[in-house]
Amino acid sequence: MKGVVWSMAVKRFTPEQIIGKLREAEVELAKGATIGRVCKKLEITDHTYYRWRTEYGGMRLDQAKRLKELEAENSRLKKIVADQALDIAILKEAASGNY
Repeated sequence: MKGVVWSMAVKRFTPEQIIGKLREAEVELAKGATIGRVCKKLEITDHTYYRWRTEYGGMRLDQAKRLKELEAENSRLKKIVADQALDIAILKEAASGNY
């Protein structure tokens, strides 16, 4: 398509914003709106709505914050374990004299 510029705006939403949008979606759906119209109003895709609903559906705001904190902590701990495993492998290699 000549002359058309495509841009993919990537938006990141906080857990608070996501829960707010899901609550807004619930209200609109209760009024009889379709998923497509609700998603268009919220400026998200259908896929994003279903993904958010799976991850955050029925969750309170404090629970969502705690979930994100735990995910960050889990990621940090996994990195530490990976670093330690690498250190152990290096020490074993050095101890065997194969360097």
